[in-house]
Amino acid sequence: MKLNLKTRALTCVGATAIALSFASSAMADTTLALSSWLPPRHPIVTGAIKPWAKQVEEVTDGRVTVRVLAKPLGPPPAHYDMAADGIADITYGLHSFTTDDRFTRSRIGQFSFIGDDAVAGSKAFWNVYSGPLEAQKEHEGTKLLGLFVHGPGMLHNNVRQIDTADDFAGLKIRVPGGYISDLMSGMGSTTLFMSSGEVYEKLSRGVIDGVTFPYDALAAFKLTEDVKYTMKVPGGLYNTTWFMVMNEDKWNEISPEDQAAIEAISGEAFATLVGEAWIGADEKGSAAAEKAGITVYDAPAAVVDAIKSKAADAEVAWSEAISADGYDGAAALQELRKQSGVDF
Repeated sequence: MKLNLKTRALTCVGATAIALSFASSAMADTTLALSSWLPPRHPIVTGAIKPWAKQVEEVTDGRVTVRVLAKPLGPPPAHYDMAADGIADITYGLHSFTTDDRFTRSRIGQFSFIGDDAVAGSKAFWNVYSGPLEAQKEHEGTKLLGLFVHGPGMLHNNVRQIDTADDFAGLKIRVPGGYISDLMSGMGSTTLFMSSGEVYEKLSRGVIDGVTFPYDALAAFKLTEDVKYTMKVPGGLYNTTWFMVMNEDKWNEISPEDQAAIEAISGEAFATLVGEAWIGADEKGSAAAEKAGITVYDAPAAVVDAIKSKAADAEVAWSEAISADGYDGAAALQELRKQSGVDF
């Protein structure tokens, strides 16, 4: 049967429309590569990163999927720039791993006495840093999806219990950079920067005497055989601040509808998710410490007072530094502690 010209024209138009429809559908489907550098079984990976990736697919009805890579695309300190430069679509990491001053305002979440659990601390950090301190402006080239902190930071060592401020002197302590590095140096310890994955070897070989970590690390990084003393401080000796970001250009490829859906499960919702994962991990770390017979103790009042003195100096210096750009650091820190429930 021969088709007349009109019929053939309509057939061609219909075929073109169908082809364009399929092409549009294919373009709308986005697969994002998330570079993950923590051990695959780390509680943050299994309890927060992977569940969030699954949520992304669910809330976008499969139009956006996140593939968590089995191996990272670069070293931990490089992960922010990897997202900004498009080497990876999504990354997470510590602000303190970046040695320049681009994340100055993030330091608010690294101070002593900011939270007794990771949920309250992470939610307060997200609300204050992304709110009045305008975190997005410090994360240039990326879409800021998440901000969080771990549980209260502690000091673990295998040399002595810290009974006085003088007991910090001479200890070789691993730090993750940032505020805690300055604090421990100010207390008289020798600080060494290294990523969490390096700690087990350095501690077991005696290169370091101890580490600044939350409870979870004792179990997560198998440190119980090389730690004898764990000191707790109300609200935390310190904390670390973390980001989760997406390449800005990649984010802009996603439809406004799907962007809104992803934002709804990110931000404060992700802070809660990751905070709950940290809490569960801290409980395992506490149980591991008890099983190993580690001496766990509260910092004596005199030690807490000495830490407060050093902390106050750091807080004032930070507040003055960001005031030059129009930010009220003292008010922001007061609000963060209010939201996290710390009586300071």
